[in-house]
Amino acid sequence: MKKILALVMTCAIGMTMFLGCSGNGQGATSDAGATGNKAQSDTITMVWYPNESGGDLEEARNEIGTIIEKATGKKVEHKLTTDYSIAIEAIANGTGGIAFMGAQGYVEAHTKNDKVLPLMIASGESGTIDDAVYYSWLSVSKEKAEDYKKDGKYSIDNIQGKRMSYVSNSSTSGFKVPTTNIVSYFSKEDKWKNLTAEDLMEGGSDKFFSEVLYGGSHQGSAVNILTDKADVAAFCDTNLVNYVDVADGKINEVGTTYKVKADAAEPFNTLDGKEFVAISSTPVLNAPFVINTEVISEEDKQKLIDAFTSDEVANNKKVFVEKDSDTKGFFTKSGDEKFITVEDSWFDPIRELSK
Repeated sequence: MKKILALVMTCAIGMTMFLGCSGNGQGATSDAGATGNKAQSDTITMVWYPNESGGDLEEARNEIGTIIEKATGKKVEHKLTTDYSIAIEAIANGTGGIAFMGAQGYVEAHTKNDKVLPLMIASGESGTIDDAVYYSWLSVSKEKAEDYKKDGKYSIDNIQGKRMSYVSNSSTSGFKVPTTNIVSYFSKEDKWKNLTAEDLMEGGSDKFFSEVLYGGSHQGSAVNILTDKADVAAFCDTNLVNYVDVADGKINEVGTTYKVKADAAEPFNTLDGKEFVAISSTPVLNAPFVINTEVISEEDKQKLIDAFTSDEVANNKKVFVEKDSDTKGFFTKSGDEKFITVEDSWFDPIRELSK
């Protein structure tokens, strides 16, 4: 626990980004321990971020839904979204019972309603919490990558004045972490000593960036640099692995080149062969599955924990997808990955980024 918190706080706030290298239905309650005044239901609504709402990930979503249905005996309805704020509000107000969201989104939902709590996260390759991280990239198109080198090494020194693309201002790896790192780095200069994350949200001639775009998803932010709508883009590794291959370098290292797959699904289906380079890469706390305990009973919560943390799910190749598999999923299996439970306090490093 201490190890992972120290790792993330050091990487997310410090300078390690240069060293290496996310149908409406009533949420369910039962008479066995649910709190609040939500109506009982035999249906659980599973809420998905835009990143996971694409048609190419339907099988992966359905597999998660099947596990929930078998564990609780209740029907699952999937609520797909086009905006982070919709998903956050749905889990906070109880129209969603379970959601898969980034750490920042969870913190925002918990702030709105403290009955929203983490259910589980995917572990790291070790099968523990110690390496339960993914990576936030700042990337540029391959054609312009040389413009982002200093003394022969990739850096973010030259991003000022450029067109910037984020995912959403509620995205952990697509906004919160990169803006924190940018402020930390550039505020050492007299010109930018008063720079804040809020200053990075909009572009203009008197702003840090000349223009700021929001992709709406990690995929959308990546498309913005590949179509020359932006010069620099923030997005994460986990939402891009289904669409790109490593063309040169090692995954999650600074300077690695990624290439869009020939058979990539939308929105990359017209970008076959396009390449980008990660000029920074920062570890981020793994995204949680969260529940609204006003609509998910304590009994169902325990059933869900028992099911998802089982060896059966850890070995489910539709959940933890093996390397080089044609299956599209949310999690990869390269070691002993599995689901593990965490407490609300595990996300305190993300809260610290807003202070």
